[in-house]
Amino acid sequence: MKLGQKLTIGAVGAVFGVLISITSGVFADKDEDSSNIPLEQLRTFSDVYVRIKQSYVDKVDDQELLENAIRGMLSGLDPHSSFMNQEEFKELREGTSGTFGGLGIEVTMEDGFVKVVSPIDDTPAQRAGMQPDDLITRIDDKAVKGMTLTDAIELMRGEPGTPIVLTVFREGEDKPLEVEIVREIIKVSSVKQRLVGDGIGYVRIANFTTSTVGSLAKGIEKLEEEYGDKLHGLVLDLRSNPGGVLSGAVGVSDAFLEDGMVVYTEGRAMIGPDKYYAERGDLLDGAPMVVLINSGSASASEIVAGALQDHGRAVIMGTTSFGKGSVQTIQDLANGDGLKLTTARYYTPSGRSIQAAGIVPDIELGQYELKKREESFKPVREGDLAGHLESDEEAAAKEKAEAEEAEEDPIGEDYWLFQAVNLLKGMYITHGR
Repeated sequence: MKLGQKLTIGAVGAVFGVLISITSGVFADKDEDSSNIPLEQLRTFSDVYVRIKQSYVDKVDDQELLENAIRGMLSGLDPHSSFMNQEEFKELREGTSGTFGGLGIEVTMEDGFVKVVSPIDDTPAQRAGMQPDDLITRIDDKAVKGMTLTDAIELMRGEPGTPIVLTVFREGEDKPLEVEIVREIIKVSSVKQRLVGDGIGYVRIANFTTSTVGSLAKGIEKLEEEYGDKLHGLVLDLRSNPGGVLSGAVGVSDAFLEDGMVVYTEGRAMIGPDKYYAERGDLLDGAPMVVLINSGSASASEIVAGALQDHGRAVIMGTTSFGKGSVQTIQDLANGDGLKLTTARYYTPSGRSIQAAGIVPDIELGQYELKKREESFKPVREGDLAGHLESDEEAAAKEKAEAEEAEEDPIGEDYWLFQAVNLLKGMYITHGR
């Protein structure tokens, strides 16, 4: 080794020694128990860094090496904390604008693979048949194992109109599936609504944005205009809703609660719990509600389901939700990089932690589909004979049947929605508005 190299490495070690001293002083000022400062581990880090610089087979860029160290430090904490360099931080900001090129899929990391939280409504991923809990093992010809979540998301994004093939492991399948998806500009429609019964409304929230509450209020107003009266009940569909902004979840919960706490957060950096409360005013005036959730309902969806469940405002139906009950804050670093750090946990009004536990439904439902039963034998009656005379009642009934057949079935083959509507009908008959 040349003298210059030795001096460079010695200088690197000296710099780390200074950094350790400075770090020790900073921590000591903020924490009276300075014995918690891991000086030996910091020296080990410095030693490893120097050895990589000295002996690694290829020359390593200092910035890349330190950046990788920071990424590793954060990824070891939980699946949601991450480091973003300036370019990645810029992309994150652009991604929150609501329009971007991609697949329309919410993902996290699990055991080194990319796990699907849920596909977003009306996106290429949903149309291609991606499902919650799918494990993505390859993106085109590249193995996911060893990638960071940021790397995987970057690969899945691309120019609109370009195809991508995901290799997916799905529970219940004997072999991996190859799913081809064509990227599109993703424009998420947050709220959709329709009538699904006599006075029973259905509202689907695909994700939570700052405009979700306003769209929800307009949607319910449209349903009441269409029905011509106040709704008798409402199905709120949060299935495969990956979440979104906290204000959207609080606002949707508040829309159906007269008062009381919606959610609170607790974290080490907080002086005390951060609490969110509902204000007076219920969009349904107390009419019964059913909320549908599944394993793809995460984060903000779980806040809404948990709040309405704790207050006894709605019956929760479906399967246990995803269990993403942690709060991430985006922090700017001095050099323009970004840090996404988990800083708190969400709790329902009764004090239940959502994290890893999820929201357990009041009524558990299985994965079934509705199929119209065809009668194997139908007795022949006068009305079945060719050329028979029609009665006035028969003609009117035939006309009504033809009109109903022309209309789209508002429930279709959705077994969960069918059960929710039946429950609401029973609640209305038993208790009224």
